[in-house]
Amino acid sequence: MRVAQLVERRRFRLSKQEIPDPAPGEVQVKVRSVGICGSDLHSFSQASVGNVPNVYPMVLGHEPTGTVVKTGDGVTGWSPGDRAFLEPAIYCYHCEFCLSGHHNVCARLRFLSQPPDPGYFRDYVNLPPENLAPMPPGMGFAEGTLFEPLAVVVHSMKFAAVDLGDTAAVFGAGPIGLMTVICLKLSGAARVFAVEPVAERREMALRAGADAAIDPVHEDPGATILAETHGRGVDVSMDCAMHGGTLEHSIHVTRNAGRVVITGIPTEPEVTADWHRMRRKEIRLYNVRRSNRDTGTAIELLKAHPERFYPIITHHRPIEEIQAAFEQVEAYADGVGKLVIRLD
Repeated sequence: MRVAQLVERRRFRLSKQEIPDPAPGEVQVKVRSVGICGSDLHSFSQASVGNVPNVYPMVLGHEPTGTVVKTGDGVTGWSPGDRAFLEPAIYCYHCEFCLSGHHNVCARLRFLSQPPDPGYFRDYVNLPPENLAPMPPGMGFAEGTLFEPLAVVVHSMKFAAVDLGDTAAVFGAGPIGLMTVICLKLSGAARVFAVEPVAERREMALRAGADAAIDPVHEDPGATILAETHGRGVDVSMDCAMHGGTLEHSIHVTRNAGRVVITGIPTEPEVTADWHRMRRKEIRLYNVRRSNRDTGTAIELLKAHPERFYPIITHHRPIEEIQAAFEQVEAYADGVGKLVIRLD
């Protein structure tokens, strides 16, 4: 099978490997499509995700869909040809965190694409059946890859706790930011400000439902948002970038007793915050760790609102072009939103 390995910073190598048979209790899946995530880009560009350095060679990719090929002994409910969403996180289900409903911080968590576990930029994967969810008829493999990042956004919305009529600011209009805009509007937010330096992505944010798109290069987002809210600030800020001072801006534009929700991953190993401003406002600060068993809700949202979510996908490239694909996403070239790698 084909395997795309990141072998050093900014360099992929496509290799061939044997296809292992599924063990008892596993399902073998032919991977069809995989979206490129922002954390994949961190590994490619910065050779780390936050303060966790890369371990080469490594296989990235954790936004996959595929088709069941065969099953190991003891597996029921899945048959060859079944189309499936493929979860990247493998939980133990028995630690105190899983038992208390916090699977995303499982004490024995394995995340496919984080060494030593290879991700989905490969033709075949053997998975526990719990990591498969059926794809509905009519949904394409590429469009289905949105389930994983959308599940992260669904998890973040629990902290956002949006009420009808709330105002919100979203910093960063990459795929996560765009889905956050959509979910805020679906949750009843009356006005959403999107802050994004890339012009094409500001346009995408407006099409996604943002009421205003601010260029932080040419105007102060804090001054603009405070002026638009008559000095009050927004009820909730969603930092989907954690780059270029977005956390400080988020704290600045959030009203007293408001919420700041952080979904983005900073490139710096340590991050500072305006603690005194946050303390005086008694702002609640929430950090998002991937998703937490939110796939079902994400799938239902994709089924209910394809016209809102599918346009986030702007480009498709075969796995043979994975090097060029990552370079395109890194450079925000050709108006790229979400780029999907196809393994058909």
